Amino acid sequence: MTTALKLGLYQHYKGPQYKVLYQAIHSETDEQLVIYQALYGEFGIWARPLSMFLETVEKEGKTIPRFAYLGPAD
Repeated sequence: MTTALKLGLYQHYKGPQYKVLYQAIHSETDEQLVIYQALYGEFGIWARPLSMFLETVEKEGKTIPRFAYLGPAD
């Protein structure tokens, strides 16, 4: 089953912002992946398992998303 992810801008819980470009499927394992670009520094392109991208983390005693959706990319 495929979990749909909104494309657009996200903020990592540590502060930096990223642009989600694509949702992909690993050719060998069928694992769902998120392809995203850093909006700082060298603007690198990254891949992360969707399950990890959607995880929550604990910060200052609160449970928050690892990546919070900010809205569509312009």
